Amino acid sequence: MPNKAVPYLLLLPATLFLLVFFAYPFVQIAVLAVTSEQGFTLAHFQTMTSHWKFGTALGNTILLAAVVVPLQLIMALAMASTVARLKRGRSAVLYIFTIPLGLSDLAAGIIWLAIFDQSGFLNSMLAGLGVIDRPILFLNYQNWWVLFLAVVLAELWRATAIVMVILVSGMGLIPKEYYEAAEVFGAGPWKRFLKVTLPMLRPSLQTALILRSIAAFEVFAVVAALSGSALPVLMGETFQWQFALQDRNVAAAYALVILAISIGITLFFLRFLRTPKGATI
Repeated sequence: MPNKAVPYLLLLPATLFLLVFFAYPFVQIAVLAVTSEQGFTLAHFQTMTSHWKFGTALGNTILLAAVVVPLQLIMALAMASTVARLKRGRSAVLYIFTIPLGLSDLAAGIIWLAIFDQSGFLNSMLAGLGVIDRPILFLNYQNWWVLFLAVVLAELWRATAIVMVILVSGMGLIPKEYYEAAEVFGAGPWKRFLKVTLPMLRPSLQTALILRSIAAFEVFAVVAALSGSALPVLMGETFQWQFALQDRNVAAAYALVILAISIGITLFFLRFLRTPKGATI
């Protein structure tokens, strides 16, 4: 076998996987979104955008991503820095931080539902402390900000560890000589973090922000568990149109909108956090 063919054979399984499980479904969704019995049409997009929940779902999704992703990045940087500095017990701390990764989105939502529910942990704790004399219905459609806060807390608890793991891996690739040189020139811990850690973490930050931003725009199970339909999001509306309203075409239009947002986010971070030419770790 010619040596030149080996790389292509190694790439063949991944290529087939992408064709079968991404390219083919994408073509099907695109066809559903822009066709009807009469042929090509944009009526499904018009139905989607004219529905009263579309603007609300889009706004809620953008707001969730705008709040959750920066907070996750800040928390993950703090957690990763803590893990990187540890000399003893590093594996134990890393294990504790990553426990939520073993839970599904729905399971995480149910755990936080048990906290905020009328008969849940939060009400029990407040009643035990004498703060309240009767349970409070926190997860009420009239308390939008509480629903939003509950989803934010659940997402922070569930998925921050993903970002942390990526950043810990990136920090492990930074040569110690850079920190030693910065220390020799009088740089303190905070300045070393700003001038050495963050610039050298650019590829890891890029990967983490792309993955988490895309996932934030696809949030569904946590929102469904905590708020039902009281806090509409794009993925939730996709589910509703597909299964509750039985309109695959509008659901496909929603899917294309989410895909377009994901592609836009990816291109933005690829450009904004691209590694300068000649830079090495």
